Amino acid sequence: MLKFGTDGVRGVANSELTPELALALGRAAARVLRGARFAVGRDTRRSGPLLEAALSAGLAAEGVDVASLGVVPTPAVAWWSDTEAAPAAMVSASHNPFGDNGIKLFSAGGRKLADDVEEALEAELARLLAEGPNGGGAARTGAGVGAVTPAVGALDGYAASVAASLAGRRLDGLSAVVDCAHGSASVVAPGVLRDLGVEVEVLHAEPDGTNINAGCGSTHPDALAAAVMSRGADVGIAFDGDADRVLLVDEAGALVDGDQIIALCALDRHDRGVLPGDAVVVTVMTNLGFRLAMEKSGIEVVETAVGDRYVLEALESRGLALGGEQSGHVIFRDLATTGDGLLTAVQALDVVVRSGWPLAALAGEAMTRLPQVLRNVRVRERDPAILRGLAPVLAAVEARLGSSGRVLLRPSGTEPLIRIMAEAPTEAEADAAVSELVAEAERLAGGPRRG
Repeated sequence: MLKFGTDGVRGVANSELTPELALALGRAAARVLRGARFAVGRDTRRSGPLLEAALSAGLAAEGVDVASLGVVPTPAVAWWSDTEAAPAAMVSASHNPFGDNGIKLFSAGGRKLADDVEEALEAELARLLAEGPNGGGAARTGAGVGAVTPAVGALDGYAASVAASLAGRRLDGLSAVVDCAHGSASVVAPGVLRDLGVEVEVLHAEPDGTNINAGCGSTHPDALAAAVMSRGADVGIAFDGDADRVLLVDEAGALVDGDQIIALCALDRHDRGVLPGDAVVVTVMTNLGFRLAMEKSGIEVVETAVGDRYVLEALESRGLALGGEQSGHVIFRDLATTGDGLLTAVQALDVVVRSGWPLAALAGEAMTRLPQVLRNVRVRERDPAILRGLAPVLAAVEARLGSSGRVLLRPSGTEPLIRIMAEAPTEAEADAAVSELVAEAERLAGGPRRG
């Protein structure tokens, strides 16, 4: 059975993530999350309608009415969940190739599931699967069968909420090339940006069920960078398949990642006195250059484990508003309940317009990225003894780098891998630090087993 990760369940569609599993998950979700209504959205993968139908059938079999959102961004599903105070699900594998798919679940209010809720959901799902198609007993959440009907106006409502985040301001005068990754952004992002005054040229917005993320979007921004430069645009905007993350390209064709986006938005909010707690939340993978830039400006950096759900938990526990990941998954907690690529792009472009500076200058002023090298070492099992054995070499490497660099050793949460990352003033120094640790990790693991 597929296990829940930091972003729901994910696997090869119709092989690992089967209709039978989706149906059982729908029944389990109805029982654990409860509620008379539930929304389901999807991205543009060929397997999306199949899995959406199965998931919806499981929910309806438990007496839950299902609002079918169709093709929408993940943050639109979270927006519906928050607005309607009801649970919801998104059928998507985010930035993965089209052959994969996944199911992300939101509790009522548009928040990702807490650990204890996921554990209860996993237990109920396992029980249902063990009992087989005729098991499970009668519906527990209501008599009869729930109705599955199209949701009316959900996408328009979400789009209006993103535009409203500017509080009446506009983005007139900007030109942008928008790469929709043949995914969920295709149905909403160009229109919202145009309505705000942006001159938009669209790339990769013709989904055919198999081309989502294929050589395009935030995982492949080269074509976008070339288009920005050839057209003389002010900015490029690259979404992933379900549009919950975004990367930007400046007018010179250089990539502006999540760290830089968070940095320039944090500094803007800090300068305007609207950054709660004068603090931001990022993960352990965030570039050291970000931390140094925030320290210089008097902004506290709160660090979490990798995963946007952990960023959100820290934001809410501390009463903060801005955080995210290097991948471009950025959360404006005062404006949304989850990462939102379109909202993030609109907020960043708002900084560009109000400052009068081009994006390249803003990103460069916000932080200086330190070279970062990351390699994986495959081990036979997740053995903590290997991490302990690395301690002497790690101490020597950290002493050599001093305050000008950083090393991170992290066991993978899903694979038998140790991830070794180093940052240093030069690429050569970072590479040397990682190479030294990789060699020792391979020796402790019994020989080269590069991931």
